[in-house]
Amino acid sequence: MSITITRKNELISEYRTHDKDTGSPEVQIAILTERIKNLTEHFKVHNKDHHSRRGLLMLVGQRRRLLEYLRSSELARYRKITERLGLRR
Repeated sequence: MSITITRKNELISEYRTHDKDTGSPEVQIAILTERIKNLTEHFKVHNKDHHSRRGLLMLVGQRRRLLEYLRSSELARYRKITERLGLRR
């Protein structure tokens, strides 16, 4: 259900804004999106796992808050990350 360390490092290197960047909103949104995709696949098999569903809803809310922050502060970065990740907004 969670992502591996190698996959997380790949996402960080793909979405970072500079060499030492690990916590920019783009990186955080990309990691959350990957975790949401993994949990969505998990629920296709385990549809009665309500404890994990609560965690999924929390991840979606956190990603939404980060996207709202990015949209209000820098609209160009927001549009770029939603386009790269294929998010509907």
